[in-house]
Amino acid sequence: MRHPNSFTSLLLLPGLARYASFTLLLLRVVVGAFLVWGVLDNITSAERMKEFADFLHKFGFPLPHLMAPLSVWAQFFVGVAFITGLLTRWAGIVCAINFLVAIGMVDAQGGIRSAFPAASLVLIGLYLATYGPGRYSMDHFLLLRR
Repeated sequence: MRHPNSFTSLLLLPGLARYASFTLLLLRVVVGAFLVWGVLDNITSAERMKEFADFLHKFGFPLPHLMAPLSVWAQFFVGVAFITGLLTRWAGIVCAINFLVAIGMVDAQGGIRSAFPAASLVLIGLYLATYGPGRYSMDHFLLLRR
C-alpha cells in the first residue's frame, strides 16, 4: 500500500481513525442517555404516561393506551442497550422502527425541521444496527468470549 503524502494526509485526516472506537462509544452513550432521559418521566409518572397516550390518540395511533407504554419501554430499553453496547444491533433496529413511526404519524406533518430529530435517530439506529457497537461494548466482550 502506498504511503499517502502529507498533503493528502492533511486533506483526508487518516490519523483521526484511531479514535473511531472511542467516538462510537461516545455516540452510543450520549444517544442512549438522551433516549432514557426522554422517557423517564413517562415511566415514573402514570399521569405523564396518560398524557403521552392522549397525544398518540390525537395523532390517530391505534390503541394509544397500549402503544404509549410499548413505545416508552422500547425507547428505554434501546437507550440502555446503546449505553451498555448490549444487543446493540437489535436496539438499532427497534430505534429505527420506533422513530420511523414517529415521523410517519407525527413529525412529517411539521415538515423537515420537525422531522429532523426523529430522522437522525432513525439513521443512528440503522448505523448501529449495521455497523455494530464497536470495541467498547458488551456485545464485543461477549463475542470475544465465544
